[in-house]
Amino acid sequence: MPPLAWYGIILGIAAAVTAASTIPARRMSLRVGYVAVPDDRKVHEKTTPYGGGAAMLLGFLVAVTVAALVPQLHDVFANSSEPLGVVLACAAIFAVGLIDDIRDMSAPAKMAGQVLAASILYFLGVTMYWVKIPLAGLIALTPGVTPLITALWVIALTNAINLIDGLDGLAAGIVAIAGGSLSVYGLRLMELGVLPLSNIGPLIAAIACGVCLGFLPFNFHPARVFMGDAGALLLGLMMSASTMVIGGRILVTSGSTYFFFAPLFIPVFILGVPLLDAAFAFVRRTARGTGFHTRDLGHIHYRLLSLGHGHRRSVLILWAWTAVLSGFVLFPLFIPRVNAFIPFGAAVLGVGLYTLFHPGLRRRDRDPTPVVVASSNGAPPRPQADGTRLAPGPLAGGEDGGLLLGSPGPPRGSASPGGGSPAPGGVPDRFADRGDEMR
Repeated sequence: MPPLAWYGIILGIAAAVTAASTIPARRMSLRVGYVAVPDDRKVHEKTTPYGGGAAMLLGFLVAVTVAALVPQLHDVFANSSEPLGVVLACAAIFAVGLIDDIRDMSAPAKMAGQVLAASILYFLGVTMYWVKIPLAGLIALTPGVTPLITALWVIALTNAINLIDGLDGLAAGIVAIAGGSLSVYGLRLMELGVLPLSNIGPLIAAIACGVCLGFLPFNFHPARVFMGDAGALLLGLMMSASTMVIGGRILVTSGSTYFFFAPLFIPVFILGVPLLDAAFAFVRRTARGTGFHTRDLGHIHYRLLSLGHGHRRSVLILWAWTAVLSGFVLFPLFIPRVNAFIPFGAAVLGVGLYTLFHPGLRRRDRDPTPVVVASSNGAPPRPQADGTRLAPGPLAGGEDGGLLLGSPGPPRGSASPGGGSPAPGGVPDRFADRGDEMR
């Protein structure tokens, strides 16, 4: 029987230390100039200090140290190099993120740092042992392929959390929900005898949840401090380590279909929002031939903003999606009869996500002003079947003989409603009034 109360205490310690150290970390960041300056690629409108990542690292280190001193958690630390591996890997990835915050590392250099952190995990035993693949059963990972899988998984999750950190409180809230859910999942498997009591995964997931809960009051919109790449990569590393040692070490199955495939889908469900966002971002940028350092307004949180949701509401919606996806992992463990509904529920969620975030739905419908379609033939305006009108006059951009589709903007040369500069041809920039750029 796992000492459940102590996992909750360690979570609380991580939250308390992180919260207590965020204020001095913020002040120190302001003093040394470790700040995020507003520009055309960032959402925030005023200079905001970093420092949240340092507070998270301190909360993590203190929580791990206290856990190592608790007799009830002796099995997790006894005769194991895994705790040291997680600590060293977290320190390495934090250093990578800190340098990137200060000097903007190149993509290859940043990936090299992520591979270094993954190598530390692998050599100190924090990795998968086997995976379960549909129709193939249990597959043991050989020493030749395990380092590659470990590196790919660390790169995927650290970049996923980093990319989702585009709105105040979004990444911290998602990891808090995901980390808490993963910790509950692992502890439940311990109770069922499926996962050994020495597994470090539930503890790391609980600490990740704690540091995020301690940081959130200072990071929710309007944020007073940012976690920066240092904090985002740190959270990604903790989640990658915990998912590997939980999902990659389950041998016994309960006989149900969902339980058999659960280890394969644990991280996909619990971290579904950042993983899907990162996957779509990779596809978009690959198709365009652009790098990951370029501005990209196609992220899920930006699409929610373009649909008319405010900053806080967009964050709360994505938190809710993460909670729903996490519920798909937790409910079958406590209520086995819901196993039969998991495939149908997953299909409904997939259709819902596709419908909600499909690019064709990004057009705003809240503007009651009819859309004007300009024509150069001098004909008077006339209503169209879809409610638009044809209006005489040159096309936007100075070209004649075509049509302008979209919401009408201010007159040429006038300021946009949100105070931003007008786009060419008088059509307002949809993101100018929000500063809707990547932070």
